[in-house]
Amino acid sequence: MDDVVRLLALRETALSVDEVLDAVRADAAGGTDLFVGTVRAADGGRPVTELEYSAHPSAEGVLREVAERVAKDFPVIALAAVHRTGLLAIGDRAVVVAVACPHRAEAFAACRRLIDDLKAQVPIWKRQVYADGGEEWVGCAHDEALPRS
Repeated sequence: MDDVVRLLALRETALSVDEVLDAVRADAAGGTDLFVGTVRAADGGRPVTELEYSAHPSAEGVLREVAERVAKDFPVIALAAVHRTGLLAIGDRAVVVAVACPHRAEAFAACRRLIDDLKAQVPIWKRQVYADGGEEWVGCAHDEALPRS
């Protein structure tokens, strides 16, 4: 599976689209799909000034589980996923994922599943700070799936 799941990381530093694309480059791939999530300037009509991402210590392990399931369920040749943590400004890249498959339809489907499952299952929480001074934590639905001590 390590030859298919080529890059997984949570980082406080800027994300590189080129790094993720390079990680999934493969001669056997007829289709490579890439998703880049960025910090947007508004959410629900409210202006946003910044975001802060925090990850549970189990997040990298859960990310690996998600990636391995996608690689098992689709004809994935190569897969990569990197997510930011820490404080991000408007326009910063928050997440970059890519999947290479033999054909484009498979690559589209696998990439969509990868980003959807990452967002739904990996315990990463987002604190949105609004221009009016308010803030809100988003993504806390992961709490019930966290390991208990």
